Amino acid sequence: MFKIFIVEDDQRLAVLLQEYLQRFGYSTHIVQDFDRVKQEFEAAAPHLVLLDVNLPKYDGYYWCRQIRNLSTCPILFISAREGKMDQVMALENGGDDYITKPFDYDIVIAKIMSHLRRAYGTYAGGGGERSVNFDGLRLDKDRLYLSLNDERVELSLTEVKMLEELMQRGEEIVSRDRLLEKIWDDQTFVDDNTLNVYVTRVRKKLSALGIEDALQTVRGQGYRLVPRWEEKQ
Repeated sequence: MFKIFIVEDDQRLAVLLQEYLQRFGYSTHIVQDFDRVKQEFEAAAPHLVLLDVNLPKYDGYYWCRQIRNLSTCPILFISAREGKMDQVMALENGGDDYITKPFDYDIVIAKIMSHLRRAYGTYAGGGGERSVNFDGLRLDKDRLYLSLNDERVELSLTEVKMLEELMQRGEEIVSRDRLLEKIWDDQTFVDDNTLNVYVTRVRKKLSALGIEDALQTVRGQGYRLVPRWEEKQ
């Protein structure tokens, strides 16, 4: 079941959206604390976001950027602002679509279905798989978690980037330079010491799944992930 994350401070409209979405079989989460939108997003782990522009304290553009630091899930703005610049800003800040109020609920549903298909369904795959599997170890890149059998552990976006590279390469060695390039962010300086910190964090996350000594250091070359775990059949 797909989960829709609703960020709308008009409670009446938020509830109407929720009721309409639930008729189509979607799970929903309405934000309750507009100072903690990012935290609620992490806890809900939704597949798609409906995001208003005019919100208390911080606007929707701000929260869109915060969510983009965590996930690549579709973000659809819903706003009474009709100006071209507002729509441009929505897209430049990480949004995928812009719906103006008042809107037709059928159009909202159609757009949601379209974006979900592209991200997770029929049209997904053109931009790469949204999950990575390596000998039963599964990395969910959108919802930011790593799972094995019935256990799972939450990840940061940087940890996801590192594990994606290691898991896609199988047991091949991944150089430190390649990992540094993978986790490099335009707004964050990353050096060797930072990489060491993240390697330690990834090892702790693997340990939380009962996986020990799987992320190996190859002196002078880099790292490799060796499948030292068993998948339950």
